[in-house]
Amino acid sequence: MSARGYRYLKPEAMDRVKNLALVARGVVEGSITGLHSSPYKGFSVEFAEHRKYTPGDNPRHLDWRVLGRTDRLYVKQYEEETNLRAQVLLDLSGSMAYGRPPAPTKLEYGANLTALIAYLLIRQQDSVGLTTFDTKVRLDLPSGGSPRHFDLMMRRLEAVRPGGRTNLEATLHRLAERFQKRGLMVLISDLYDDPEALGRALRHFHHKRHEVIVFHVLDRSEIDFPFTEVSQFKDLETNATLQVDPAYVAADYKERIREFLEAHRRNCAECRFDYVLADTSTPHEVMLARYLEARARS
Repeated sequence: MSARGYRYLKPEAMDRVKNLALVARGVVEGSITGLHSSPYKGFSVEFAEHRKYTPGDNPRHLDWRVLGRTDRLYVKQYEEETNLRAQVLLDLSGSMAYGRPPAPTKLEYGANLTALIAYLLIRQQDSVGLTTFDTKVRLDLPSGGSPRHFDLMMRRLEAVRPGGRTNLEATLHRLAERFQKRGLMVLISDLYDDPEALGRALRHFHHKRHEVIVFHVLDRSEIDFPFTEVSQFKDLETNATLQVDPAYVAADYKERIREFLEAHRRNCAECRFDYVLADTSTPHEVMLARYLEARARS
């Protein structure tokens, strides 16, 4: 699989993770094909279910009888196709547009990370889909593992743009209900919502027996607050502005962001989900490689 000039997938990033794997820690619904354990006994190629045809699916699996009866395209899904289903949940809220050069914006960082995770999963013969959201779900691409599916996912990813406000809790609750079969959910977001509310949403995924990895994407300046001069700050979701003298607010801000980060870490730990603070000043491929190496050791 090559980068093919994709905006968010660079050869150097692919090379950095080529010898790494993203292995499910728990039991996934699918077949026993090397990397992942399965709740099913033995290896099966029996018919499992129908699902709607997605561009990139193998036409050989189309159910022509269903097409004749309903005039709709459905594919037969077999147990051997359902090793690990992963879904990347990418936050498009307005706050994700923030970035302090030379670092990329948080959305650019998240899109690069999405592309690299998708490459890694399909390379190891798993399937991956993409869901993007702000106040609403903007894209809901089901998981797939073919080269055509990967190409479609990369093209859709190139079209993402930051939106407006978001309600993470409500959106994640809906998504927890949307994905019925157990799988791996990869949430990429700056998590700007009430940590207590987000904790409830994460517990919903836990109740559904999904495995979740949370990549908490923040610009370094949001963590360190390096500003020294009186400045006007703009809320990228509401467009409200506020003039601030850093000398008066820096200490309180740093304490609040520390509590904010710790609350999200605690929420993830309670559900046994992985929490990764992804600082955009660290190249995404370096951050991901470090995480995967640590995950493998644990």
